[in-house]
Amino acid sequence: MKTKILMVCLGNICRSPLAEGILASKLPSEHFFVDSAGTGDYHIGKIPDHRSVAIAKLNGIDITYQTARQFTPKDFEEFDYIYAMDYSNYQDIVKLAPNPEATQKVKLILNELFEDENVDVPDPYYGIENGFPKVYEMLNQVCDEIADKLKKKHL
Repeated sequence: MKTKILMVCLGNICRSPLAEGILASKLPSEHFFVDSAGTGDYHIGKIPDHRSVAIAKLNGIDITYQTARQFTPKDFEEFDYIYAMDYSNYQDIVKLAPNPEATQKVKLILNELFEDENVDVPDPYYGIENGFPKVYEMLNQVCDEIADKLKKKHL
């Protein structure tokens, strides 16, 4: 059985699709499944933001096959690990948790690098163009850490 990891941001078109693509590129697909979702319903069915697609492509990752979807309580049943991109989305996710065990699956993603500091991955959607490269670098660094931990634990 595959270990399943879910990346979550607000709209599921900028940060979480990048995180999904980056982490998936670092893990063997025969052992791991990576997906993404948004807490909001703003972009359901849309492909990732063109700036996320461009920065991923620049780094050899194709995320054009992804389509945005909304996080649901069923995701607690489906996924072993749930990573929120920021504290606001973390709070929205845990509000939907059916029990304390489900809540334990949810982590603020940058806490994997900066334990208990609750640092957010900034949302580059309305920011300046270089926000996407900065977000990519943050996610690439944390996904290295997550991939190492997952491989050690599950392989």
